[in-house]
Amino acid sequence: MCGMTRRIILLAGCLLAGFSVRAQLQERNIVIDSVRVTARRVLKDIGTQKSALDTVALRESVTNSLAEVLSQNSPVFIKSYGRATLATASVRGTAPSHTQVTWNGMKLNSPMLGMVDFSMIPSYFIDDANLYYGASSVNVAGGGLGGAVALGTRAADAEGFALRYVQGVSSYTTFDEFLRLSYGKGRWRAATRAYYASSKNDFHYTNYRKKVFDTNQQGNIVGYSYPRERNRNGSFNDLHLLQEFYLNSASGNRWNLAAWYIASRRGVPMLNVDYRDESESRNRQRENTLRVAGGWERSISRLKLAVRAGYSYTDLVYTYAGDAGNGTLTEMIRSESRAHTAFARAEAEYYFTDRLLLMANLSADQSVVSSIDRAAGHTTGDYDKARVEYSGFLSVKYRPAERLGLALSLREERYGYDWTPLVPAAFADYLLSRRGRVVVKASVSRNFRYPTLNDLYFEPGGNDTLRPERGLVCDFGTEFALGGEHRRWSLRGEVSAYDSRISDWIVWLPTFKGFWSPVNVRKVYSYGAEFKGEFSLRAGRDWRLSLRGNYAITHSVNRGDPVNWADEAIGKQLVYIPVYSAACTGRLDWRRWSLVYKWNYYSRRYTTSSNETATRFDVLGAYYMNDVSLERRFAVRWADLSLKFSVNNLFDEEYESVLSRPMAGRNFGFFLEIAPHRK
Repeated sequence: MCGMTRRIILLAGCLLAGFSVRAQLQERNIVIDSVRVTARRVLKDIGTQKSALDTVALRESVTNSLAEVLSQNSPVFIKSYGRATLATASVRGTAPSHTQVTWNGMKLNSPMLGMVDFSMIPSYFIDDANLYYGASSVNVAGGGLGGAVALGTRAADAEGFALRYVQGVSSYTTFDEFLRLSYGKGRWRAATRAYYASSKNDFHYTNYRKKVFDTNQQGNIVGYSYPRERNRNGSFNDLHLLQEFYLNSASGNRWNLAAWYIASRRGVPMLNVDYRDESESRNRQRENTLRVAGGWERSISRLKLAVRAGYSYTDLVYTYAGDAGNGTLTEMIRSESRAHTAFARAEAEYYFTDRLLLMANLSADQSVVSSIDRAAGHTTGDYDKARVEYSGFLSVKYRPAERLGLALSLREERYGYDWTPLVPAAFADYLLSRRGRVVVKASVSRNFRYPTLNDLYFEPGGNDTLRPERGLVCDFGTEFALGGEHRRWSLRGEVSAYDSRISDWIVWLPTFKGFWSPVNVRKVYSYGAEFKGEFSLRAGRDWRLSLRGNYAITHSVNRGDPVNWADEAIGKQLVYIPVYSAACTGRLDWRRWSLVYKWNYYSRRYTTSSNETATRFDVLGAYYMNDVSLERRFAVRWADLSLKFSVNNLFDEEYESVLSRPMAGRNFGFFLEIAPHRK
């Protein structure tokens, strides 16, 4: 009773005090000095062509890998064989090996193939994702003739224990589960993430690569139809585990450690031109990968120091079993590869003044690769090699005036016993107008990419005389930002153009000996333009609309020397590179409801270097993709809940992203998310 009395007295006192303050405010006017808020452009980003993927884009769906996020939120073309199959990135018309990818500072590019399978990166495992185009990739890593993708994780800010669980059930007996457990107290944080996906992936499709002929009683063909078939051998099981630790000591030291384990079992779907029964062959891929990356950081006045180190191990096995004629499956290919990579990096940043920044880092990567085909009587691909790679980087960022920014970067790399020539990059930006925050940017750089271990040593066919690929890239662009701050709307946009010339492009070509071998034959001229925009509107207290989109024009043309007199590839667009591509995402929020609509477009893509269009096998038609989802959020006493229903390929588009690899038609998903309240 006394406690209740005290609460009533306290409440009455607060009300009386409030009325007293209100009366005083009514009796006199109080003038508060105006405050002008300004934002200075970041020195590190002077002149860079960069796209940051926000958390909303990364968390739109638990089923998304980084491949889907990049294709929807950037001009990057993702060459995908379907869900849970190989997905590689082409940035500005370049090859997948021309995109450098890092995770917490550690390279993810395969030392054997030089590329990254983005289908193996769940978007829910990434907290920071930045895409660097063209010359800007020099600031991240060497060899990014097209660009670079920098990925990272970070600690949760909240104190105490937190849990988040997402369960998805989708078409084709598909299940997706995500769990994150985190705990924070004082100066340290810890988090565990787990993601598991499984599916039969046995969707049906109309096979336009085959014909079923209709005959009359005399055996004459009177018509034909296209059969309905099922995606065969496409089942998969993917498990990802991520453990993170973060510590900020009282002395100012910041420590972090992250370990990421992958266990993947995937079938390689059969082609739609394969007439064999599923029981007559079996293609499977198994991968076990462990990545561990840790780091230390400390800021002392104007100086920031950091040391990073890590280790990765990949065990990849591909098997093919076929019917040898006796009705039983016999293992004909068992390709095994193991790659160990250790890396270390030291970096420093020093601000001489608020307008002058010096950055430097030095890194080393040691890779040991073993490749062998253990099938009886096979020696294809056998080699056991090691290589050390060093990279040194130095950059000066200077803003001599408030509107003008200048930067110069230098990178030097060594692969084994060979040094690449010095890699310079120059950047500039200028603020044309404060009113619209209109900034123009320009950059130019040259770059080099050294051959992969498969290029050099694969048996048979490896070529240890290959030269590094050389690139010269020029970028120009402008960006603007309107509204925002205290307004109900905001509009941001960016337009950029680029010119890229790559010499000594490495291409694998058939030889008269019956196998393929890589050679430096191609010169590629890539040029185009990219448009990016984002609009948001707060209509009243409960409504919010946001739109973001991009459009790209990509000409990637072979200008190399003819391989022979009949070479018709000169002057033609590179295979699988669309000239036009676009994507748009619209989101409408009302109270606890959210409606998201995603749209994609890719123009036709050639499957032959000569750009022939004589048959249906020479070109893949343009297609539009439409996805929609509706989400409802709930708040109960013990947790926040979310229910979402999604429809992918809304209009049941029939298309192929890769020749003879059918894609799923209209399909559905239902998702439940639970986030218990912290205690």
